[in-house]
Amino acid sequence: MAPAPGSPKFTDIDIRIIRTENIRDDERALVHELFETSYRKANHPYLDKALASLSFLALATRDGTPVGFALGDAVRTAVPRMPEPQVVVLAGLSCINGDYRRQGLFSRLAGLAMTQNGLWNLGARALVCGRTAHPASFRTMKQFPTFIPRYGVALSEWQREVGLCVAELYHVKIDPETFVVIGSGTPIGYPRLEIDVTPEEWRLFEAVDRDRGDSLLGMAWAPEAPEGWH
Repeated sequence: MAPAPGSPKFTDIDIRIIRTENIRDDERALVHELFETSYRKANHPYLDKALASLSFLALATRDGTPVGFALGDAVRTAVPRMPEPQVVVLAGLSCINGDYRRQGLFSRLAGLAMTQNGLWNLGARALVCGRTAHPASFRTMKQFPTFIPRYGVALSEWQREVGLCVAELYHVKIDPETFVVIGSGTPIGYPRLEIDVTPEEWRLFEAVDRDRGDSLLGMAWAPEAPEGWH
């Protein structure tokens, strides 16, 4: 565990970066506490699986109370049709206390978790990936011009191959035609704080069965995609 660099915006918050393989019982309990308060029907086995599949946890507390967490990782690995190994950034589950939303805490925690091992250097090409169960969360992926999937646009054979490769890194199964991550049969959970999304945003999630625990795999090359990606 290492302390995160200070930030003027979060002077009253303690941010810790924890290797998930070394997480203590009290730290795990804090993560589960925030997950439970953030979601109805919170699927705690799903959270434990997420903690086991990604290497880093950024955990924010205030006076011992959890106010945010984000899981993340980055690996250098073979990617279909790329001539050399690529950095693949794996964003993971995150939760932010409702009182701390819209303050940049999510971006702060997610960034720390995904860059902790030093593989992802901003400015160098990387494939940024994430799984989302709600259109509002997918907005982060849409900030990248190269994001997929897109509503009404069929995925190319190359994109489907890469999607299957990334699914293996997350230890999940996907429908390569839609990038829907097939759930376990149990909901991940339903946000207690409803977030407004447009009907257009929901269309991309038409095939996502949240009652089954589905989510949507998104990915984007940053800062730019290799030739022929789109």
